[in-house]
Amino acid sequence: MTTATQINAARQYQRQAIMTASKEKLVVMLYDGALRFMDRGLHAFESGNTTAIGEALSKAFAVVGELRSTIDHGRGGTIALDLERLYGFIQDRIVQANRDRQTEPLVAAREVMATLKEGWDAIVRTA
Repeated sequence: MTTATQINAARQYQRQAIMTASKEKLVVMLYDGALRFMDRGLHAFESGNTTAIGEALSKAFAVVGELRSTIDHGRGGTIALDLERLYGFIQDRIVQANRDRQTEPLVAAREVMATLKEGWDAIVRTA
């Protein structure tokens, strides 16, 4: 059984990991969060829990929005523009999945997000 002390220790460890992470690692953490919320949304679809669907997809949308807001258009050139478009696609599909209560748009969004994360994972490994 988990005690309050264990929960607090885990939260403290998590905060420390965030505070000491490189910018690239923080981006990867955001990707992990978005993918986790997308997976929760897919599981909620399977169980028919509409409240959980809305909560998970709202959180996934917010994380992608955070990623989108960190794009440096001044230095990023065409890569920044491509990322902006991909994040827009992902957010559009999250909205579509939530609105239409269909998993297909969410699966498409998740595939793009997972592919982008692979690229960031490679950046972190070489940094």
